Amino acid sequence: MKIIISESQHKRLFEEEQKVLRIPSVKVFDDWNGLQRFLKSKGNPFYSIGGNLYLQYYVIESFERLISVGSGLDLRNNDTIKSLGTLTSVGGSLDLLNSTITSLGNLTSVGGYLDLQNTNIESFENLTSVGGLMDLNNTPISKKYSEEEIRQMVNVRGDIYL
Repeated sequence: MKIIISESQHKRLFEEEQKVLRIPSVKVFDDWNGLQRFLKSKGNPFYSIGGNLYLQYYVIESFERLISVGSGLDLRNNDTIKSLGTLTSVGGSLDLLNSTITSLGNLTSVGGYLDLQNTNIESFENLTSVGGLMDLNNTPISKKYSEEEIRQMVNVRGDIYL
């Protein structure tokens, strides 16, 4: 069977699939765990956070349905995070210093600085831009690539620390 639909119908169907729940701040739910309970009650939709996320003390292995963070994301010293999962953008800075992260997943852009110092990140995967500095001290990437090679892979507006 073949079904023909108009362009506007196609657009409406596609938008339904891509709906993202926009959350202004985690503070609305008291904390990260409160947000997770709320999302579970809504069927675990894709979502974005408008404000900052400070998650260095939470047990998080990956972000299953988080698409974007409007401001900064702080996961430094987090000893459970492995991947950023579905996260595609961070509007502010992303701090992963001393975390157990092994993958940047679908991340494409960071608006501020990116701190990957003392992590096991081996590649930039989908990352295309960083609005501030990039700290890669004591990472497999810092041993593998020169600053020039890194700048060919990622548009970094600030300094790169190897």
